[in-house]
Amino acid sequence: MRIITGKARGARLTTLPGEATRPTSEKVKEAIFSAIQFDIGDRTVLDLFGGSGQMALEALSRGAQSAVIVDNSRAATEVIRNNAAKTKLLPDCRIVTADWKDYLRMAENKQKFSLVFLDPPYKEGFIDEVLKRMFQTDILEDDCIIIAESAFDGVPVPPDGWECKGYRYGSTAVTVMRRN
Repeated sequence: MRIITGKARGARLTTLPGEATRPTSEKVKEAIFSAIQFDIGDRTVLDLFGGSGQMALEALSRGAQSAVIVDNSRAATEVIRNNAAKTKLLPDCRIVTADWKDYLRMAENKQKFSLVFLDPPYKEGFIDEVLKRMFQTDILEDDCIIIAESAFDGVPVPPDGWECKGYRYGSTAVTVMRRN
C-alpha cells in the first residue's frame, strides 16, 4: 500500500495485521481518485472509518486542505498517526479515536466537511444509517462529495437532492455522491 501521487508520492503505508481492517485496494483507490481528481484541492476531508488512513492521506497528498481521520480502534489510530508522520502529512491531520456515532455528535455544529470517505465494515444498510446520521448533524458543506465503499448488498440509497454514480471493481462497489 502506498500513496499514488502528489507531495507524498510513493510513501509506503502500513496497516494493522490480520482481518481487523480491510484496506482499499490500490486499483480501487486509483479509480476513486481518478473520478474526483479535479475536485480535491482545498477540501476538508473526513475519513470516518480510517483503518490505515490511506484515503485521507492520499487526498492530502493531492492538495486537500486538512483531514479528520476517525477510527474506533486505538491500534488503528496509532497506525494512522505513524502513516501520517511517514508521509509528512501529520500537521494537516487530526486523528480521533472514537466510534463513528460519537464523533458525529462531537462534530455537530463545530466543523463542516467537503469530502467524506466512508469505508465501514461491509453490512447491508449500514452506510444508509451512517448517511442518515451525518445529514442530521449538518456537518457537510454544500459542495460536499461523499465516497462510499461497500459490498454490492450494501450500496447506499442516494439521499434526496444528491446525484449518485456507482462503480464496480470485482467484489467492491464504490458510490460517489454529489449534491445537485
